[in-house]
Amino acid sequence: MDFIRGAALVAATLTMGLMAGVFGLYSHTIMPGLRKTDNRTFVGAFQAIDRAIVNPWFMPAFVGALLFTGLGAALCLGARFRAVLPWIVVAFALYLIAFVLTVAVNVPLNDAIKAAGAPDRIADLAAVRERFGEARWAAFNLVRTVTSTAAFGSLLWALVLYGGRR
Repeated sequence: MDFIRGAALVAATLTMGLMAGVFGLYSHTIMPGLRKTDNRTFVGAFQAIDRAIVNPWFMPAFVGALLFTGLGAALCLGARFRAVLPWIVVAFALYLIAFVLTVAVNVPLNDAIKAAGAPDRIADLAAVRERFGEARWAAFNLVRTVTSTAAFGSLLWALVLYGGRR
C-alpha cells in the first residue's frame, strides 16, 4: 500500500507541475506575445493553439492532476499521515479552483473564438477579438497559474513530509 500511496503522490505532483507550467506559459509568454499581434494573427493563432492543446499530453495532465491529488488524499487518511494530508487537501482545493475556472470561463471563451470561423472568412476580426475578451481570459488564466503553482508547491511539501515520516 505504501508503494501505491507514494506513486499516487508522485503522479499528483508530476501532473500538477505540468499544469502549473501550461497555465504559466500562457500567462508569461503566449498571451503577452499574442497581445502584440494584429487581429487576424491573434484570432488565427489562438484558434490554432486551442485546437492543438487538446492532445494526449495535455488532457491526462489536466484531469490527472485533480484525480491523482484526490486519490493521494484518500490514501493518506488516518493518523499516520496527519502532517501530510492537509497539504494534499490544500493542493486539491487550489487545483479545483483552476479546474473549475478552465471549464466555466476559459473553455467557453476558447469555443466562442473558434466558432467565429476561419480568420480569412471573418469580416470584422476586431469584433471577434473584442467579444473573445482577451483581458478577461488572461485574468482568469492568471488565477489558474497562481492556484496551480501553489498546489504544486503544496504537493512538493506533502512529498517531503511523506518521505520524512519513516
